[in-house]
Amino acid sequence: MSQVQKITVGPGDADQRLDRWLKRLFPHLGQGRIEKMCRKGELRVDGGRVKASTRLATGQEVRIPPLPEPGEVKSRPKPSVSDKDAAMMKALVLYKDDHIIALNKPPGLPTQGGSKQTRHVDGLAEALTFGLDEKPRLVHRLDKDTSGVLLLARTRAVAGALTEAFRARETRKIYWAAVAGVPTPPMGTIKFGLVKAPGHGKGGENEKMRVLHPREVATTEGAKHATTDYAVLSALAKRAAWVALVPVTGRTHQLRAHMAALGHPIIGDGKYGGSGQENLGDGWGAMMGGAVSNKLHLHARSLSFKHPVTGSKVTITAPLPEHMQRTWGFLQWDPRDVPADPFEEIDE
Repeated sequence: MSQVQKITVGPGDADQRLDRWLKRLFPHLGQGRIEKMCRKGELRVDGGRVKASTRLATGQEVRIPPLPEPGEVKSRPKPSVSDKDAAMMKALVLYKDDHIIALNKPPGLPTQGGSKQTRHVDGLAEALTFGLDEKPRLVHRLDKDTSGVLLLARTRAVAGALTEAFRARETRKIYWAAVAGVPTPPMGTIKFGLVKAPGHGKGGENEKMRVLHPREVATTEGAKHATTDYAVLSALAKRAAWVALVPVTGRTHQLRAHMAALGHPIIGDGKYGGSGQENLGDGWGAMMGGAVSNKLHLHARSLSFKHPVTGSKVTITAPLPEHMQRTWGFLQWDPRDVPADPFEEIDE
């Protein structure tokens, strides 16, 4: 491997991340080395500079610089999943067939790892092979503190099909949330644009998204259009409301930022429901004197999609996490009293 290699991406590797594709071909390569090759421009796709996260397409030519021999690299032992974590992951399974696995992700468990995060769904998915050689692959994400339906693909081909379905908005995701105050009108569409707020750490806004008027999106660097449908399912006077949310687009923190901008932040959202924001609702006062948990009250309730192999429609529903069940019980909200898709019910 002391010479430059040029490899053409085959049909079975389409829509795969460059770093994952490389690790499959050269298992001894570490993530740090791959990212370094990208930064230095040594690793190229069709002659152009790329990032480790770049997704490949069939027929593209990947230029790979001289690589060290496997024995020259001290590879870290592959982390194993403990029996306790394996049992926990299997208990989360809502749906499983030969092609797809759906989990009810608990709040507090990240979907993927970060620089300070080693325990996450992507890593623990090693416990969900169920007889196949490879672990299932993530095809979308949920925020760390958001619970609910999370879909994984059991083969590379299915992962590509599902990823494209999410990208083309051919899936339907319905979230449930408890929000401060009661939105008016009881059903509507939020179309504020979103852009990452500047600054990090104590002096910055800590990875928050800032909302923009739709007319500002075109003239604001990095801004994107975002659309959310909402419907009030039940209300407690003017103190709090149970709402259904459909993210028509899929932007970072979209539902949280949109509801806060509407004046009704999601209960337990310390990032978008704090005192620094103008809120028409009661903000943290909606916690009823501590009777409601401080955890984020946002749950991916259901996911509907066309099965990429059988072609049949699949709808997966996830029960509420424990802290939201307690809130629903305290506010006397019963999931049996509302339609599965309130937007379809009202349209009809």
